[in-house]
Amino acid sequence: MAYEDCTYHGIQYGPETDRGDEEEWKPARILVEEPEFGPTERQYGVTVLRELAEPEAGGFGWGYNGGGTSAAAAAVLADALDLGDPGKCGIGYATSPEDEVLAQLREDFCDDVLSQLCDQWRLRRGVVLRWSLAWYLQRGIDELPGALRELPPLQSQT
Repeated sequence: MAYEDCTYHGIQYGPETDRGDEEEWKPARILVEEPEFGPTERQYGVTVLRELAEPEAGGFGWGYNGGGTSAAAAAVLADALDLGDPGKCGIGYATSPEDEVLAQLREDFCDDVLSQLCDQWRLRRGVVLRWSLAWYLQRGIDELPGALRELPPLQSQT
């Protein structure tokens, strides 16, 4: 598959919130959007390509390290690495059988990246791929997912 750039956009709350004293609880969502540079371009609207499906066993989360964060990491990594369904490729949280390498990749992505994020965030696919490649290289693992064999070119705002 040819490289397709995108931006992962995590939203802790739905677009509509209760305007009272407390926000209405909404499940966290991860949208896959056409990439845009900076907040100026995003304020005029973005094109949502698709939404990552929540696992049946629970919802997404970030900003901490727990089950929701593992589910979000599995969904983002499976999509970015072109692995297919997180529940079937061995990276999925609370699925079996788990691939040991992919499960450790998922948990380290939780620790290093997703646990550090706030309620709303954006990550480019290239960032996820470069983080993943560094993770594999640090561990001396030569067998790489196909998406890591040829990284996309670095893009700048010129």
